[in-house]
Amino acid sequence: MRFALLLALIAVAGLLVWRFLPVKTLTDAEFSARYATALPAAPPQSVYHLGHSLVGRDMPAMLSQLMGNRYHSQLGWGASMRNHWQDDVPGFAEENATEAFRPARAALVSGEYDAIVLTEMVELKDAIRYHDSARALADWAGLARAGRADARLYLFETWHRLDDPAGWEARIASDLPALWEGQILRPAMAASDQVIHVIPGGQVMAALVKRIEAGEVPGLAARADLFGRDGDAPDMIHLSDLGHYAMALTHYAVLTGKSPVGLPHMLLRADGSPADAPDPQAARVMQEVVWQVVTGYAPTGVKG
Repeated sequence: MRFALLLALIAVAGLLVWRFLPVKTLTDAEFSARYATALPAAPPQSVYHLGHSLVGRDMPAMLSQLMGNRYHSQLGWGASMRNHWQDDVPGFAEENATEAFRPARAALVSGEYDAIVLTEMVELKDAIRYHDSARALADWAGLARAGRADARLYLFETWHRLDDPAGWEARIASDLPALWEGQILRPAMAASDQVIHVIPGGQVMAALVKRIEAGEVPGLAARADLFGRDGDAPDMIHLSDLGHYAMALTHYAVLTGKSPVGLPHMLLRADGSPADAPDPQAARVMQEVVWQVVTGYAPTGVKG
């Protein structure tokens, strides 16, 4: 009992230090130095996904078909990394009623995963302000490396609602340096002394939308084609099968260090049903866009 109380007091003290003392972060030079060396191209055999509905069930299943990996996940409804850390995950029972589910702590401590992919809730500003995003990322990184010292850690950069008042493209462009890097990734790596690479999902979505709206992706006419439906209305944030396919390609390129050009485009959803597939020419453009974005952003750890 006393030992448990001592651990609780230590945890509270650590949280207070994190909240009220100046947060250590990385300078531009230190941040760049973390990514100066590309990761060896080594496809992981096992992947763990921690997140929410922007990860979803179908994208990890599609990735597994492309890469041949086994995987598990823990998801929630709009769940932050802190929600998962505190075992207070909205929609936990509903989202994890699947064979892919494995409790996050047990999974990471097991050391059975080559790659661990984490993401943060959106609205991202709220996650940073109210859910201690950098501290949560540092906590998960520390737990993962305690379970397996050579595990590769990744932060999955996502996107905001299509109807964001500040503009969807503008948020994706500004949030990467200011929030994902500046207020989550840099302080988390400074605190944990870990190297955490980035899966640039939002950047790929923005680049792909630009090509779609320029009429350069056969069969896709608008950004809404990458997003699902909410009843009779367009879903402003959750992806369609085509969007999930783009994100599976992005994960593949980052996790393997290999070009996704030429990969299959007809895949299955997590429930085994056929996913809506892009036109073969559209799939080729999607694959090329993914590779261009991934190799153009050093924190992926991938060189072209």
